[in-house]
Amino acid sequence: MPDPDSSPPLRAVKRATPYRNETPPATPSLEAVLHEKIADEGPLRFVDFMALALYEPGLGYYSRGTRQVGRGGDFFTSVSVGPLFGRLLARRFLREWEKLGSPGRWRIIECGAHDGTLAGDVLGEISRIHPVAFSSLEYVIPEPLARLQAAQRETLAAFSEKTRFISDAGELATDPLPGIAFGNELLDALPFHVVERKSGGWRECRVAKGPDGIFTWGTDHEITDATLLTALAGLGTDFPDGYRTEVRTNFRDFLAPLARGLSSGLMIWPDYGFARPEYYLPERKAGTLRTFSNHRAAEDPFERPGEIDITAHVDFTAVAEAALDLGGKPLVFKNQGSWLTENGRDWLLSLEGNPDLAALRQFQTLTHPAHLGGSFHVLEISWNQPADEIPRDARHRLALSACPAPASR
Repeated sequence: MPDPDSSPPLRAVKRATPYRNETPPATPSLEAVLHEKIADEGPLRFVDFMALALYEPGLGYYSRGTRQVGRGGDFFTSVSVGPLFGRLLARRFLREWEKLGSPGRWRIIECGAHDGTLAGDVLGEISRIHPVAFSSLEYVIPEPLARLQAAQRETLAAFSEKTRFISDAGELATDPLPGIAFGNELLDALPFHVVERKSGGWRECRVAKGPDGIFTWGTDHEITDATLLTALAGLGTDFPDGYRTEVRTNFRDFLAPLARGLSSGLMIWPDYGFARPEYYLPERKAGTLRTFSNHRAAEDPFERPGEIDITAHVDFTAVAEAALDLGGKPLVFKNQGSWLTENGRDWLLSLEGNPDLAALRQFQTLTHPAHLGGSFHVLEISWNQPADEIPRDARHRLALSACPAPASR
């Protein structure tokens, strides 16, 4: 997707005109874009509002720069803790490479790579501890937003021969390779529908323009999206009137091109969320929609669209079901603390007699139940690996098992 600052070149047009007092038309604000869309189409489904608020080129929250993450940004992730998270991921990736038969060509696909910091941590560790695997690796970042891709290229300049930047994961389908697809805290940023229970049925919450021009909720819209209706039918009916929640119907569309880019291998999704039985508890009446700005959580997505993060927890059961529909097999679903401890065992053993105190502090933050270790979970999905066959009667077991409720982000 082209950078809006470079297309079309209004500055060049102005230099070519003899009328010095003419000025190019002003770039519309995101609020103006949203108001115009509502005027043209009527109240917006929240899934469409969120997509514009986060990803509209040049105006959306994630397309405006790379300063959202970390102590000086709006929220804190496992990558913000330090390089250890990427190093431990790299070790898990290497074990998968060996399981796949140490192929002469393999691929890691990172979705939602932000500024490339995590990719640098992963690539650095693989190059350090396994030069053979590193030599045969292609690290792919699908990134449609030009500003983010530019930041990633700059961060990963030292690994330019190993990295490949594409605008869409679908480009990989013509040359699938064994490997891994993953994204840290990516699934929670996928747009979602907001629905509310009324008179024993579901109604869609849409975004309208109030009489004062401020965005407001319209909560009594008939649901016409067949995919959303199917997803809601799977939730049951044991909900009180006024119960509001979120539903994502885009997991399958998101996973499908990644699956086509892997001939075999693994997908790994660390994020905050629940299995379905816990996500849609009847007492969770207000859902999990949150906004983040300057490390402060709030619940009003209309406050400053384009300037705040909008998110909701992940229904990991829905992710697992989407993978099953595509032929994948959910293998592991556990909290991040347990997952990192298991996958970092060889690293921990290597520290005996020579402790790395800084890295151990990072490990504690990443795994402690009161910190990121309990707030986040990891879902692993296997692709085209018959040895990982799960008995049919247990195929949802891993994804459906309830787990401790994550703390607030």
